[in-house]
Amino acid sequence: MRNAFADEIVKLAATDPRIVLLSGDIGNRLFDPYKKQFPERFYNCGVAEANMASVAAGLALSGLRPITYTIAPFNTTRCLEQIRNDICYHQAPVLIIGTGAGLSYASLGCTHHSCEDISFLRSIPNMTVLCPADSMELRSLLREALKLDRPAYMRIGKAGEPVIHSAPPALCIGKGSIVRKGSDLCIFSTGNMLAIASEVCDLLEAANVAAELVSMHTVKPLDKELLESASSRFSLLATLEEHSLIGGLGSSICEWLVDRAINVKCLRFGTQDYFPHPIGSQTYIRNLFGLNPQSIANQILRNMSLSYAN
Repeated sequence: MRNAFADEIVKLAATDPRIVLLSGDIGNRLFDPYKKQFPERFYNCGVAEANMASVAAGLALSGLRPITYTIAPFNTTRCLEQIRNDICYHQAPVLIIGTGAGLSYASLGCTHHSCEDISFLRSIPNMTVLCPADSMELRSLLREALKLDRPAYMRIGKAGEPVIHSAPPALCIGKGSIVRKGSDLCIFSTGNMLAIASEVCDLLEAANVAAELVSMHTVKPLDKELLESASSRFSLLATLEEHSLIGGLGSSICEWLVDRAINVKCLRFGTQDYFPHPIGSQTYIRNLFGLNPQSIANQILRNMSLSYAN
Protein backbone atom coordinates (compact mmCIF):
# COMPACT_ATOMS: atom_id res chain seq x y z
CA MET A 1 0.00 0.00 0.00
CA ARG A 2 2.79 2.45 0.78
CA ASN A 3 4.07 2.22 -2.81
CA ALA A 4 0.59 3.04 -4.10
CA PHE A 5 0.45 6.01 -1.71
CA ALA A 6 3.82 7.33 -2.90
CA ASP A 7 2.75 7.00 -6.52
CA GLU A 8 -0.68 8.53 -6.05
CA ILE A 9 0.52 11.51 -4.03
CA VAL A 10 2.80 12.57 -6.89
CA LYS A 11 -0.19 12.63 -9.24
CA LEU A 12 -2.33 14.56 -6.78
CA ALA A 13 0.38 17.10 -5.94
CA ALA A 14 0.79 17.82 -9.65
CA THR A 15 -2.82 19.02 -9.80
CA ASP A 16 -3.08 20.66 -6.36
CA PRO A 17 -0.29 23.07 -5.35
CA ARG A 18 -1.64 23.18 -1.78
CA ILE A 19 -0.49 19.62 -1.03
CA VAL A 20 2.49 19.45 1.33
CA LEU A 21 4.01 16.14 2.47
CA LEU A 22 5.59 15.82 5.91
CA SER A 23 7.56 12.69 6.84
CA GLY A 24 8.59 11.40 10.25
CA ASP A 25 12.03 10.44 8.96
CA ILE A 26 10.91 7.43 6.91
CA GLY A 27 10.12 6.82 3.25
CA ASN A 28 13.07 8.86 2.00
CA ARG A 29 13.71 6.69 -1.07
CA LEU A 30 10.01 6.01 -1.38
CA PHE A 31 9.35 9.71 -1.86
CA ASP A 32 12.27 10.45 -4.22
CA PRO A 33 9.91 11.02 -7.21
CA TYR A 34 7.80 13.41 -5.11
CA LYS A 35 10.84 15.31 -3.79
CA LYS A 36 12.28 15.60 -7.29
CA GLN A 37 9.14 17.29 -8.61
CA PHE A 38 8.10 19.22 -5.49
CA PRO A 39 11.19 19.82 -3.33
CA GLU A 40 9.63 22.91 -1.77
CA ARG A 41 6.60 20.90 -0.63
CA PHE A 42 8.36 18.14 1.31
CA TYR A 43 9.54 18.33 4.91
CA ASN A 44 11.42 15.64 6.77
CA CYS A 45 10.40 16.43 10.34
CA GLY A 46 12.66 13.79 11.86
CA VAL A 47 11.71 11.60 14.80
CA ALA A 48 9.60 14.42 16.24
CA GLU A 49 6.10 13.28 15.37
CA ALA A 50 4.33 15.51 17.90
CA ASN A 51 6.04 18.52 16.38
CA MET A 52 5.14 17.27 12.89
CA ALA A 53 1.45 17.20 13.83
CA SER A 54 1.59 20.77 15.11
CA VAL A 55 3.46 21.96 12.03
CA ALA A 56 0.82 20.30 9.84
CA ALA A 57 -1.94 22.06 11.79
CA GLY A 58 -0.27 25.41 11.17
CA LEU A 59 0.12 24.71 7.46
CA ALA A 60 -3.51 23.65 7.19
CA LEU A 61 -4.73 26.79 8.95
CA SER A 62 -2.66 28.78 6.45
CA GLY A 63 -4.59 27.35 3.51
CA LEU A 64 -2.42 24.37 2.57
CA ARG A 65 -3.34 20.66 2.54
CA PRO A 66 -0.65 18.92 4.60
CA ILE A 67 -0.25 15.16 4.81
CA THR A 68 1.77 13.61 7.62
CA TYR A 69 3.30 10.19 7.01
CA THR A 70 5.10 7.75 9.28
CA ILE A 71 4.67 4.39 11.02
CA ALA A 72 1.15 4.17 12.45
CA PRO A 73 1.82 4.07 16.23
CA PHE A 74 4.28 6.94 15.95
CA ASN A 75 1.86 9.06 13.91
CA THR A 76 -1.01 8.49 16.35
CA THR A 77 -0.15 7.43 19.89
CA ARG A 78 3.02 9.51 20.13
CA CYS A 79 1.28 12.71 19.08
CA LEU A 80 -2.27 12.15 20.28
CA GLU A 81 -2.40 15.41 22.24
CA GLN A 82 -1.33 17.43 19.20
CA ILE A 83 -3.83 15.62 16.98
CA ARG A 84 -6.61 16.37 19.46
CA ASN A 85 -5.76 19.96 20.39
CA ASP A 86 -3.93 21.38 17.36
CA ILE A 87 -5.62 19.53 14.50
CA CYS A 88 -9.08 18.36 15.52
CA TYR A 89 -10.00 21.18 17.90
CA HIS A 90 -9.35 23.67 15.09
CA GLN A 91 -10.89 21.37 12.47
CA ALA A 92 -7.70 21.75 10.45
CA PRO A 93 -7.78 19.73 7.20
CA VAL A 94 -4.74 17.57 7.93
CA LEU A 95 -4.53 14.07 6.48
CA ILE A 96 -2.67 11.70 8.82
CA ILE A 97 -1.27 8.56 7.17
CA GLY A 98 -0.31 5.71 9.47
CA THR A 99 1.68 3.14 7.53
CA GLY A 100 2.16 -0.42 8.75
CA ALA A 101 -1.04 -0.34 10.77
CA GLY A 102 -2.30 -3.27 12.77
CA LEU A 103 0.25 -6.08 12.84
CA SER A 104 2.12 -5.13 9.66
CA TYR A 105 5.33 -4.60 11.66
CA ALA A 106 4.72 -7.68 13.83
CA SER A 107 8.35 -8.80 13.58
CA LEU A 108 9.50 -5.61 15.34
CA GLY A 109 7.46 -6.30 18.46
CA CYS A 110 4.64 -4.57 20.28
CA THR A 111 6.20 -1.10 20.10
CA HIS A 112 5.48 -1.20 16.37
CA HIS A 113 2.03 -2.79 16.56
CA SER A 114 -0.88 -0.42 16.00
CA CYS A 115 -4.02 -2.10 17.27
CA GLU A 116 -5.48 0.84 19.22
CA ASP A 117 -5.36 3.68 16.69
CA ILE A 118 -8.96 3.40 15.45
CA SER A 119 -10.16 3.43 19.06
CA PHE A 120 -8.12 6.52 19.93
CA LEU A 121 -8.94 8.57 16.88
CA ARG A 122 -12.60 7.79 16.28
CA SER A 123 -13.37 9.17 19.75
CA ILE A 124 -11.97 12.61 18.88
CA PRO A 125 -14.53 15.11 17.49
CA ASN A 126 -14.10 16.25 13.86
CA MET A 127 -11.97 13.22 12.93
CA THR A 128 -12.70 10.92 9.98
CA VAL A 129 -11.19 7.41 10.14
CA LEU A 130 -10.38 5.54 6.91
CA CYS A 131 -9.06 2.00 6.47
CA PRO A 132 -8.45 1.00 2.83
CA ALA A 133 -8.39 -2.73 2.13
CA ASP A 134 -5.80 -2.67 -0.63
CA SER A 135 -3.78 -0.35 -2.84
CA MET A 136 -6.77 0.28 -5.11
CA GLU A 137 -9.01 1.42 -2.27
CA LEU A 138 -6.13 3.53 -0.99
CA ARG A 139 -5.90 5.45 -4.27
CA SER A 140 -9.63 6.18 -4.28
CA LEU A 141 -9.84 7.13 -0.61
CA LEU A 142 -6.75 9.34 -0.81
CA ARG A 143 -8.40 11.44 -3.48
CA GLU A 144 -11.64 11.65 -1.50
CA ALA A 145 -9.88 12.48 1.76
CA LEU A 146 -8.17 15.49 0.22
CA LYS A 147 -11.61 16.90 -0.62
CA LEU A 148 -12.60 17.02 3.04
CA ASP A 149 -12.57 20.25 4.98
CA ARG A 150 -11.70 18.49 8.23
CA PRO A 151 -9.05 16.15 9.68
CA ALA A 152 -8.79 12.56 8.52
CA TYR A 153 -6.74 9.56 9.55
CA MET A 154 -5.93 6.81 7.06
CA ARG A 155 -4.39 3.59 8.36
CA ILE A 156 -2.64 1.63 5.63
CA GLY A 157 -0.57 -1.54 5.36
CA LYS A 158 3.10 -1.77 4.61
CA ALA A 159 3.82 -3.66 1.39
CA GLY A 160 2.79 -6.81 -0.40
CA GLU A 161 -0.83 -6.91 0.73
CA PRO A 162 -3.15 -8.84 -1.61
CA VAL A 163 -4.89 -6.66 -4.18
CA ILE A 164 -8.62 -7.36 -4.09
CA HIS A 165 -9.86 -4.86 -6.66
CA SER A 166 -8.71 -4.94 -10.28
CA ALA A 167 -8.95 -1.14 -10.52
CA PRO A 168 -9.53 1.75 -8.11
CA PRO A 169 -13.22 1.46 -7.11
CA ALA A 170 -15.50 4.47 -6.96
CA LEU A 171 -15.64 4.91 -3.19
CA CYS A 172 -17.46 7.48 -1.11
CA ILE A 173 -16.30 8.31 2.40
CA GLY A 174 -18.91 7.09 4.86
CA LYS A 175 -20.37 4.53 2.46
CA GLY A 176 -19.34 0.88 2.69
CA SER A 177 -18.77 -1.19 -0.42
CA ILE A 178 -20.51 -4.55 -0.95
CA VAL A 179 -17.84 -6.86 -2.36
CA ARG A 180 -19.89 -10.06 -2.40
CA LYS A 181 -23.61 -10.73 -2.12
CA GLY A 182 -24.98 -13.30 0.30
CA SER A 183 -28.15 -14.43 2.05
CA ASP A 184 -27.15 -16.09 5.35
CA LEU A 185 -24.99 -13.55 7.20
CA CYS A 186 -23.08 -10.34 6.60
CA ILE A 187 -19.35 -9.91 7.25
CA PHE A 188 -18.03 -6.38 7.69
CA SER A 189 -14.29 -6.20 7.07
CA THR A 190 -12.11 -3.14 7.44
CA GLY A 191 -8.57 -2.46 6.32
CA ASN A 192 -6.16 -5.15 5.22
CA MET A 193 -8.33 -8.04 6.47
CA LEU A 194 -10.50 -8.05 3.34
CA ALA A 195 -8.41 -10.79 1.71
CA ILE A 196 -8.83 -12.94 4.84
CA ALA A 197 -12.56 -12.18 4.86
CA SER A 198 -12.83 -13.26 1.23
CA GLU A 199 -11.21 -16.61 2.10
CA VAL A 200 -13.64 -16.97 5.00
CA CYS A 201 -16.52 -16.51 2.54
CA ASP A 202 -15.08 -19.24 0.32
CA LEU A 203 -14.88 -21.65 3.28
CA LEU A 204 -18.42 -20.82 4.31
CA GLU A 205 -19.64 -21.32 0.75
CA ALA A 206 -18.13 -24.82 0.82
CA ALA A 207 -20.31 -25.43 3.89
CA ASN A 208 -23.39 -24.15 1.99
CA VAL A 209 -23.43 -20.82 3.82
CA ALA A 210 -23.72 -17.71 1.65
CA ALA A 211 -22.00 -14.75 3.30
CA GLU A 212 -22.39 -11.17 2.16
CA LEU A 213 -19.05 -9.33 2.37
CA VAL A 214 -18.74 -5.59 2.93
CA SER A 215 -15.55 -3.54 2.78
CA MET A 216 -16.11 -1.04 5.58
CA HIS A 217 -13.33 1.28 4.50
CA THR A 218 -14.77 4.11 6.61
CA VAL A 219 -15.06 3.43 10.32
CA LYS A 220 -16.05 6.99 11.16
CA PRO A 221 -18.57 8.05 10.00
CA LEU A 222 -20.32 4.67 9.79
CA ASP A 223 -22.56 3.83 6.86
CA LYS A 224 -25.85 3.86 8.77
CA GLU A 225 -28.00 3.07 5.72
CA LEU A 226 -25.96 -0.05 5.01
CA LEU A 227 -26.15 -1.11 8.66
CA GLU A 228 -29.91 -0.62 8.67
CA SER A 229 -30.22 -2.78 5.57
CA ALA A 230 -27.92 -5.52 6.87
CA SER A 231 -29.49 -5.67 10.32
CA SER A 232 -32.94 -6.03 8.76
CA ARG A 233 -31.89 -8.79 6.33
CA PHE A 234 -29.56 -10.90 8.48
CA SER A 235 -29.84 -12.45 11.94
CA LEU A 236 -26.05 -12.67 12.22
CA LEU A 237 -23.43 -10.00 11.57
CA ALA A 238 -19.67 -10.47 11.86
CA THR A 239 -16.89 -7.89 11.97
CA LEU A 240 -13.26 -8.51 11.04
CA GLU A 241 -10.38 -6.15 11.76
CA GLU A 242 -6.66 -6.17 12.53
CA HIS A 243 -7.32 -4.00 15.55
CA SER A 244 -8.30 -4.41 19.17
CA LEU A 245 -11.79 -5.70 19.89
CA ILE A 246 -12.02 -2.67 22.18
CA GLY A 247 -13.02 0.46 20.29
CA GLY A 248 -12.62 -0.66 16.68
CA LEU A 249 -15.06 -1.39 13.87
CA GLY A 250 -16.83 -4.14 15.81
CA SER A 251 -17.34 -1.85 18.78
CA SER A 252 -18.64 0.90 16.50
CA ILE A 253 -21.23 -1.37 14.91
CA CYS A 254 -22.30 -2.88 18.24
CA GLU A 255 -22.72 0.61 19.70
CA TRP A 256 -24.91 1.51 16.76
CA LEU A 257 -27.02 -1.64 17.22
CA VAL A 258 -27.44 -1.10 20.97
CA ASP A 259 -28.39 2.56 20.59
CA ARG A 260 -31.23 1.50 18.29
CA ALA A 261 -32.24 -1.55 20.35
CA ILE A 262 -31.70 -3.79 17.31
CA ASN A 263 -31.65 -7.43 18.36
CA VAL A 264 -29.12 -8.91 15.94
CA LYS A 265 -26.30 -11.21 16.94
CA CYS A 266 -22.84 -9.79 16.19
CA LEU A 267 -19.58 -11.75 16.22
CA ARG A 268 -16.41 -9.68 16.48
CA PHE A 269 -12.98 -10.82 15.27
CA GLY A 270 -9.92 -8.77 16.16
CA THR A 271 -6.95 -8.65 18.51
CA GLN A 272 -7.60 -9.52 22.15
CA ASP A 273 -6.79 -7.38 25.18
CA TYR A 274 -3.15 -8.34 25.70
CA PHE A 275 0.30 -7.64 24.26
CA PRO A 276 1.63 -10.69 22.37
CA HIS A 277 5.19 -11.09 23.63
CA PRO A 278 6.30 -13.69 21.07
CA ILE A 279 8.02 -12.13 18.05
CA GLY A 280 7.13 -13.37 14.59
CA SER A 281 5.67 -12.55 11.22
CA GLN A 282 2.33 -10.85 10.69
CA THR A 283 0.78 -14.23 9.86
CA TYR A 284 2.25 -15.77 13.01
CA ILE A 285 0.80 -13.07 15.29
CA ARG A 286 -2.52 -13.18 13.45
CA ASN A 287 -2.69 -16.88 14.20
CA LEU A 288 -2.07 -16.20 17.90
CA PHE A 289 -5.21 -14.07 17.84
CA GLY A 290 -7.17 -16.55 15.71
CA LEU A 291 -7.26 -14.15 12.78
CA ASN A 292 -7.00 -16.75 10.03
CA PRO A 293 -9.70 -17.92 7.61
CA GLN A 294 -10.24 -21.39 9.08
CA SER A 295 -10.54 -20.23 12.69
CA ILE A 296 -12.95 -17.45 11.77
CA ALA A 297 -15.07 -19.67 9.51
CA ASN A 298 -15.26 -22.37 12.18
CA GLN A 299 -16.45 -19.92 14.80
CA ILE A 300 -19.08 -18.51 12.46
CA LEU A 301 -20.34 -22.00 11.62
CA ARG A 302 -20.51 -22.96 15.29
CA ASN A 303 -22.56 -19.87 16.07
CA MET A 304 -24.84 -20.43 13.10
CA SER A 305 -25.47 -24.00 14.25
CA LEU A 306 -26.46 -22.70 17.66
CA SER A 307 -28.71 -20.12 16.04
CA TYR A 308 -30.41 -22.74 13.85
CA ALA A 309 -30.83 -25.03 16.87
CA ASN A 310 -32.59 -22.25 18.72
